[in-house]
Amino acid sequence: MEIRIGVTYSPKEIEIDLADDITGDELVEKISASVGEEGSMLWLSDRKGRRVGIPTAKLSYVEIGAPRTERRVGFTPSVTTISP
Repeated sequence: MEIRIGVTYSPKEIEIDLADDITGDELVEKISASVGEEGSMLWLSDRKGRRVGIPTAKLSYVEIGAPRTERRVGFTPSVTTISP
């Protein structure tokens, strides 16, 4: 599952590709619980095991994508044209 996190006073967003063992609802609960605590950090682990910590006071938005069903490579599909 891919998520994007906006951080206040930063023009870039943080993109994290999470493992598929967490659902969107579980992630929302984890984020909501950490935002309610003053001075806390939101810690997330990506597919490769790297941990990312974001101060919850600096969160501006979180965009949660759908779980991935296939791995994207970056090539465009071939297009076939038929001439009359």
